[in-house]
Amino acid sequence: MKPVNIGLLGLGTVGGGTASVLASNAAVIARRAGRQIQVIHAAARGLGSDRPEGTENVDITEDAFAVVNNPDVDIVVELIGGDSPARELVMQAIENGKHVVTANKALIAKYGNEIFAAAQAKGVVVAFEAAVAGGIPIIKAIREGLSANRIQWIAGIINGTGNFILTEMRDKGRDFADVLAEAQALGYAEADPTFDVEGIDAAHKLCILSSIAFGVPLQFDKVYTEGISKISQEDVTYASELGYRIKHLGMTKSTKNGIEMRVHPTLIPEKRLIANVDGVMNAVLIMADRLGPSLYYGAGAGANPTASAVVADIVDVTRSLTTDPDNRVPHLAFQPDQINDTRILAMEEVETAYYLRLNAVDKPGVMADITRIIGENNISIEAILQKEPVEGESTATIIMLTQRIRESQMNQAIEAIEKLENISGKVTRIRVESLSSK
Repeated sequence: MKPVNIGLLGLGTVGGGTASVLASNAAVIARRAGRQIQVIHAAARGLGSDRPEGTENVDITEDAFAVVNNPDVDIVVELIGGDSPARELVMQAIENGKHVVTANKALIAKYGNEIFAAAQAKGVVVAFEAAVAGGIPIIKAIREGLSANRIQWIAGIINGTGNFILTEMRDKGRDFADVLAEAQALGYAEADPTFDVEGIDAAHKLCILSSIAFGVPLQFDKVYTEGISKISQEDVTYASELGYRIKHLGMTKSTKNGIEMRVHPTLIPEKRLIANVDGVMNAVLIMADRLGPSLYYGAGAGANPTASAVVADIVDVTRSLTTDPDNRVPHLAFQPDQINDTRILAMEEVETAYYLRLNAVDKPGVMADITRIIGENNISIEAILQKEPVEGESTATIIMLTQRIRESQMNQAIEAIEKLENISGKVTRIRVESLSSK
């Protein structure tokens, strides 16, 4: 059978890793795909003579469009990242009738609807397993392995940088800024860490997971996003005292009122398996109506883990080359005409439990004022922890765990508490999820 020719866009960490995997595992990949797969053309800038393994006989150019327009290329693999020119390159590849594999979560989250529509019209496949959770085959698990199930919710630790920072803060008692600097030195975080620590990277991934779980269009702009830069060491310590761990969690859930999509710091009971996912590792917990809970764990980034997912997509696309386009696995799990524009809930409509930390003047009646406001907003308290004032200070730290309540009610309560004369500064609020099977 004629070999499948790959055009590779980008020879950085993931691109170089992909070329290496295709070359070193060529025999076993061919046995699985049913034909040989080879990289024949690649685009990279500033590469010089330092070629990655597996590209020794590959035609390398700085013009990515030359690869996309090469008539001998069957599958274009986009690994340059970002919005532009990645979007234009992918759309051109589709227009040329070429299949596409990408690891670009921002591209899929923001432009996936138009990309998939174009691919559908041209009868080509766009595969994107590596866009979420690196080497963990989570897209395939939801789209194919759980296709008999109604997904109820998904909760994921889907950014390794944020997880590394929170793990170090908990295990070594370090401050956020200190650990962030180390993460940058180790290459886990970029010089501008905004995408990681403010939750944008995780929001891109959650948007994709939500679409394939619930059959809704990709709607990145509707993901509630909150980062971890304001998490303090004392919150990490107090959470531990209460039997919880703080994780930067992506959560999407189907409710009777609509679909939740949110990324924010979250207290999770320390007995949950996902609460014990540490360092740069990723994990996704899925609750399905027939299977129940299932946890998917592994490396969420890096050359080999991500290349593993990219090559798996290449194999899948190769297998589908002779398949009737109408009988292929749909891009977003549901048939294109079955994608429903279900309402996405605003954060104010979401119900969850809360951890509250506030500083109050240590005098009689203050706690009564706080509990009065809590009661007026129909909020039930699950636990209260009060710390004695530090010597020389007049304020005490109060920590409360609430039962589940609508976010809008909690907002009203926090606003009223902050207006009390004897409350110092702002109330710290972190959401709490039990992630139980009930």
